Amino acid sequence: MSEKIETLKELYPEDLMNVSHELTDGEVKFLKQLNDLLESKYRDSINDHWANATVPEDFFDDMGKLNYFRNPLLFEGRDGAKMPSQLFQFFMSYTVARFDVSLVTLLGVHQGLGHNSFLFGGSKEQVAHYIPKLQSHELRTCFALTEPEHGSDVAGGLETTAKRQGDEWVINGAKKWIGGANVSDVIPLFAVDVETGKPKGFIIRPEQEGVEIDVIENKIALRIIPNTNIRLNNVVVKESDRLQNINSFKDIAKVLYSTRAGVSYMATGAMAGALRATLNYVTERKQFGKEISKYQLIQEKLAMMQGNLSHAIALSAQLARMQENGEYDEVATSTAKMMNALRLRESVSMGRGITGGNGILAEYDIARFFSDAEAVYTYEGTHEINALVIGRALTGDSAFI
Repeated sequence: MSEKIETLKELYPEDLMNVSHELTDGEVKFLKQLNDLLESKYRDSINDHWANATVPEDFFDDMGKLNYFRNPLLFEGRDGAKMPSQLFQFFMSYTVARFDVSLVTLLGVHQGLGHNSFLFGGSKEQVAHYIPKLQSHELRTCFALTEPEHGSDVAGGLETTAKRQGDEWVINGAKKWIGGANVSDVIPLFAVDVETGKPKGFIIRPEQEGVEIDVIENKIALRIIPNTNIRLNNVVVKESDRLQNINSFKDIAKVLYSTRAGVSYMATGAMAGALRATLNYVTERKQFGKEISKYQLIQEKLAMMQGNLSHAIALSAQLARMQENGEYDEVATSTAKMMNALRLRESVSMGRGITGGNGILAEYDIARFFSDAEAVYTYEGTHEINALVIGRALTGDSAFI
């Protein structure tokens, strides 16, 4: 047996269909480094961070040091490749999500929604300036689209406005649920041009005059993430800080479609984390004189959790292969996100049930996955919105309004 296969069996024992075997040797080495970092540095404290709603202090810097955009390991045997492979990106998200859903969401907002807002929406000059700094984690970013009164209908319902005055724009309005805005260096923020009625993208900085940011308290999910409110009162932004290629909601949608696949990957990894937490529990917990792992009803639920996970891995891997070929299809990504998030919700419920009363305690891990699954089920398009995207493609009729 090769060293790569041995490593994969240790790293991803739940990958029954051996999808991970398609990874390159270099990608496997990197993913082992990532997993080892998470387990050695953050395992003992992750439940405390979740319970206390605190961010692990070094996580963002540690991920930057791994250099996951440009690490030479990711380009071994891939002559001419300019970006890490999509399959690697799936397994990277999977690995972090298997450890903790909040951490993968923090990372996903930065490397996906935020980074891609600059990559897809920026001018050549903006891309050249910001992208290297975002990829190295020299700069930190987020994504400011959702508003207090507009989530699912944000495509036609932005109330934040931008009014041009010479070479400057004046922005007024509010944003909600913006993950990490309080610790970001640059914030891609979207507002309606009052003259054209079309949305545009702007680069905002937290320290700017007129910008107020506060953290949303008392969440039951993703407690590690500082989700924020942003209020904008006559915030002045130079034309040079307008994302030049964001001029319609279709332009924003390109960013959303590119990252919706990432949420399906996160959901898949979270299923693996829930399964692992449940297995750890059932092999230690005894009832009626023996470990509960020996009971038929327990094994049936574990088998269903594994089945859900295998289905999600296969769906995510095929989506990654499509995107590797340049096929960024909204129906495919909506299908993967909808189904994987739904199966995640089902799996964490079974795991929480198996662990009984202890399953509501953070120290047993499953409580964290159980609660965080509710957020995954909702963000990047609710179950219903993704269903309507798929339904429109099937029937040719839009049922959004």
